[in-house]
Amino acid sequence: MSVPAPTPADRFSFGLWTVGWRAADPFGDPTRPALDVVEAVERLAGLGAWGLTFHDDDLFGFGADAGTRDKQIARLREACDATGMTVPMITTNLFSHPVFKDGGFTSNDRSVRRFALRKVLHNVELAAELGARTFVLWGGREGSEYDSAKDVRAALDRYREAMDLLCSYVLERGHDIRFAIEPKPNEPRGDILLPTVGHALAFVEKLAHPELVGVNPEVGHEQMAGLNMAHGVAQALWAGKLFHIDLNGQRGIKYDQDLVFGHGDLLNAFALVDLLETAGYDGPRHFDYKPSRTEDLDGVWASAEANMRTYLLLRERAAAFRADPEVVAALAEARVAELSEPTLAPGETAAELLADRSAWTDFDPEPAGARGYGFVRLHQLALEHLTGAR
Repeated sequence: MSVPAPTPADRFSFGLWTVGWRAADPFGDPTRPALDVVEAVERLAGLGAWGLTFHDDDLFGFGADAGTRDKQIARLREACDATGMTVPMITTNLFSHPVFKDGGFTSNDRSVRRFALRKVLHNVELAAELGARTFVLWGGREGSEYDSAKDVRAALDRYREAMDLLCSYVLERGHDIRFAIEPKPNEPRGDILLPTVGHALAFVEKLAHPELVGVNPEVGHEQMAGLNMAHGVAQALWAGKLFHIDLNGQRGIKYDQDLVFGHGDLLNAFALVDLLETAGYDGPRHFDYKPSRTEDLDGVWASAEANMRTYLLLRERAAAFRADPEVVAALAEARVAELSEPTLAPGETAAELLADRSAWTDFDPEPAGARGYGFVRLHQLALEHLTGAR
């Protein structure tokens, strides 16, 4: 089966830290050389990608002087101008340097918190300069290993304080930037604050400017917690808070694998693509994966291409699934569309519901309880479309 070639219209983007990962891990040294940002832009553009994202430290290193910083930013700009690539999102590294070992926004050390905020504010200006409209915040060190070591209520106060400052800042500066919190349950901390999409959404509602803050769900992060990524994304869409998304693969509840998208739970990846494409999501399809440590540089670019190919394959398969008359019939049998019908009539009150004999007195639960929904058949049809049997 032919696969359409990726184009910028597909809005595929990659983090510089993904293709640029040198493949070191806690048990082994790097297996690949460093990747220059210009080569990353040029190679990704050649594969049909649309955007490149980065942490500040990815581009010019922690503590870089102004000259080094400006030179690297200029080189990135020139490469993007030459290739047509864009920078849709940037973020700040508040996790690598030892100063952040107890977090950035929620460190017990007030001076570290102030340093972290200053670092982020500096990069909000960089985001505005490069035209990035989304600023992702991954609080990988915002958490603890020991319950007695962190007052979580105070930590959430400090997290809120930081977010309120950032939102006020972009409003004062007139920047067209929104923030997206990236949840993760654990690793590198034993327990990370705001571990899931639901936690993050609840937190956002406590902020001074919730309209400026959404979420950036990641496939592996939700699945590390044993959760359904498609469900989490659906709730984010329902709340109007899907500001960005990280696509990768994960095989169950274990360490963060960052596999190629679809190389983990393929059925859930199919459901996720179907959701994004039918819900009208128009943001980046961002890949936050790591080329396997076993791969050389050729393997890096093959894996980058594999992410986009997999998404496009799943998009085709999902469209065919939705267009199949048998699927349409199965969806009707499963009463999927009926769930969109309000349970109450327009303006109906609790008193009117109580007075409606059809809802209780005349309702026979036995036939309704005996009736099947055909969910297994529907899922089998999805599987057959996914595997190319239809």
